[in-house]
Amino acid sequence: MAVTSTRASSKPLIEKRSIDYIPEAERHGRLLSQFTLWMGANLQITAIVTGALAVVLGGDVFWSLIGLLIGQLLGGGVMALHAAQGPKLGLPQMISSRVQFGVYGAAIPIVLVCLMYLGFTATGTVLSGQALGQLFSVSDSVGILIFASVIVLVTVLGYRVIHFIGRVASVIGVIAFVYLFARLISQTDVGALLQIRHFSWSSFLLAVSLAASWQIAFGPYVADYSRYLPSKTSSVKTFFAAGAGSVIGAQVAMILGVFAAASANGQFAGHEVAYIVGLGGTGATAALLYFSIAFGKVTISTLNSYGSFMCIATIISGFRGHLNVTRLQRLVFVLVIVGTATLIALLGQHSFLGAFKSFILFLLAFFTPWSAINLVDYYCITREHYDVPALADPSGRYGRWNPLGISIYVFGVLVQLPFIATKFYTGPLVEAMGGVDISWIIGLVVPAALYYVCAKKWHSAVPDQLILPVEQDAVDAQPSRAGRIQAV
Repeated sequence: MAVTSTRASSKPLIEKRSIDYIPEAERHGRLLSQFTLWMGANLQITAIVTGALAVVLGGDVFWSLIGLLIGQLLGGGVMALHAAQGPKLGLPQMISSRVQFGVYGAAIPIVLVCLMYLGFTATGTVLSGQALGQLFSVSDSVGILIFASVIVLVTVLGYRVIHFIGRVASVIGVIAFVYLFARLISQTDVGALLQIRHFSWSSFLLAVSLAASWQIAFGPYVADYSRYLPSKTSSVKTFFAAGAGSVIGAQVAMILGVFAAASANGQFAGHEVAYIVGLGGTGATAALLYFSIAFGKVTISTLNSYGSFMCIATIISGFRGHLNVTRLQRLVFVLVIVGTATLIALLGQHSFLGAFKSFILFLLAFFTPWSAINLVDYYCITREHYDVPALADPSGRYGRWNPLGISIYVFGVLVQLPFIATKFYTGPLVEAMGGVDISWIIGLVVPAALYYVCAKKWHSAVPDQLILPVEQDAVDAQPSRAGRIQAV
């Protein structure tokens, strides 16, 4: 995480940094790009499928829509709080976990984050492969390979290209969704579907959990895409820009999924992409819709692959110290990451829907405690006063392992187990609660409260202010102090 001392005179097409601190001279971008990036990342087929699950698995339209909206707002708030850290710290999200877990200890949640990225990339690649297979009249497997090649290219190019793709995906997504909604309304009695109201706590909370887990899962990497913004960027504005884009995009997509599944008469599951495109028509219109589906997945799949690269580099740098990733090394990392996700997609493409539902719900057990600990520490304990250079020093302020953060994280995972209801595992208290999965609520509230109480009493010394690495102008002016730090 050493600071590169060359002031950027231009913004190269291919990103030159990886997990380094971003100097002020290289900061760029506008808040609008945060909105469009997360809008584009959510206006896509996997979000449609996620919304559809609320109905496919037993919910009615009206209460599913309400539950999804509540979940979006709750999970989106968590996600946006992480986004606001990016401009202040100038770092990828997971490196900041070293404050709570230690330089070595942060590898524990980061490894799990990598698994999450692989899973999301794989499931997204399955749907994109279906779309490209239809578009080019090839098999779904060939479509998966084509899509994977595009993801490798965009991920290697990095930050600027990812934001550009996000802007384009937002425009294409809005056009496609407006058209699909118009077609859906013309073919379906939406009013009649909304009149069917059979409230069930289990179905309602399933909808809330689907949306909340969708949003919370962005938390481990959302700051990766806001870290280039100027450090003086308002945290509140960053919160609303990223959060609004994500919540609006996901809710719109999930609303379409709910209505599509409710009107499908059992034809949705197993034929998700074909059914959605079928709403729009055939021929050239269908081809354009298949393209929009595949392009919409480029943004989120690239975010997942880019995030995986960041996480692997963070783990290695934690144990090795300074890590200067060359462009060739970056390419190798990305090829391994996308290659693994592609293999998973090829092997699991025929059992997608059920596995995906279990996957995204089970993820909450591992990421809600991390989010709770990270956010409580940043906003309530340290109050943004991080020692950024110490994050790269195992012998420094944050140490190798932080027993407090690690133990509360492990407890936060374990305390959810009795309340989890997935195909992977069902807790002993689920049946007593009518089959309702409330594990993610427990995973947010309990670790947050416990960490706040314990950290207030036993947290290591907090800097008086945010400490950032010395940037190039300071080094040029006083070369003898190149190894020191400046406080801002």
